[in-house]
Amino acid sequence: MEIIKKASLSRYSTMGLGGPADYLTIVTDRNTLLKALQWAEKNQLAVMMIGGGSNIIWSDQGYRGLVIVNDIHRYEIFKEDEENTYITVGSGEDWDTVVERTANAGLSGIEALSLIPGTSGATLVQNIGAYGQEIAQTLTAAEVYDSQTKQFMMLTNSECAFGYRTSRFKTTDKGRFYITALTLHLRKTSMEPPFYEALSKYLDSNNITDYSPASIRKAVMAIRNSKLPNPKEVKNCGSFFTNPIVDKEYFIRLQQAYPNIPYWLIDSNKVKISAAWLIENAGFKDYHDPETGMSTWSKQPLVLVNESAKTTNDLLRFKRKIEDTVSQKFGVKLEQEPELVILQ
Repeated sequence: MEIIKKASLSRYSTMGLGGPADYLTIVTDRNTLLKALQWAEKNQLAVMMIGGGSNIIWSDQGYRGLVIVNDIHRYEIFKEDEENTYITVGSGEDWDTVVERTANAGLSGIEALSLIPGTSGATLVQNIGAYGQEIAQTLTAAEVYDSQTKQFMMLTNSECAFGYRTSRFKTTDKGRFYITALTLHLRKTSMEPPFYEALSKYLDSNNITDYSPASIRKAVMAIRNSKLPNPKEVKNCGSFFTNPIVDKEYFIRLQQAYPNIPYWLIDSNKVKISAAWLIENAGFKDYHDPETGMSTWSKQPLVLVNESAKTTNDLLRFKRKIEDTVSQKFGVKLEQEPELVILQ
């Protein structure tokens, strides 16, 4: 196990910002993870395990402790019958590679989650979702190391406490569990309409009636590539804000003032509205901020781009500009999606 001192965390965030970590190490299996955790405990250090850095913002002060970079690889297939297949993947596997392999094998359940950056383990923390699918719909079990009981264990789907873009790994038990593998239940079938609006429009406009996993993956990739920047080429963390959920009573007042506001009914009392629409109509469409070096992506205002920002503080100042303007104009509070790590 190699321990790196004063490692630059800007290399471990696709936003390209952040100060140094006191210590950093890369783990490739359960044994090296245990060694890293034991070393940190012996030296009385805080610990944080990360994946590809696509959903994390480091503070300018860096991290006072040990950062563990997850590089745990595994891919096993368990075929139950002609329709049902289970796959177990290491939490350090590149997520889109996993989606590609399953879609090419004709397995449905995660094909609409194509091109979401990051590692497989991170999908559970955020309960990632797109175009009508989310990871909570397919997860059967998560293998984790419990830092309280100091042992490996399995958590069932219900024990993960999934919600809209959240889980117990992000909320009540943040920092307690280290995810090492996940098992997904996939099916030898195809998605069926009605589809999510953007996906439906793409399929219709391109006369696509093949809804196989590979075909849906190809469609989703085309949609995402048309409006989202590649974090390997453009410094960003994907969608920076989640779609806010408001009371139906307040939404009715909003809709009266703004009839074209996009929305989705959650239940009889809650409505989800488009954060992208709010940001764009607050004046931040393709907005380039000379004060901070930040901008919104020309094709998707939900994506904040680091054009020339030097510090995380620059990013946070730009973020607050957007939040404050949206709040003042629409009375809606935007919630940040990437995790902001501030530990001094």
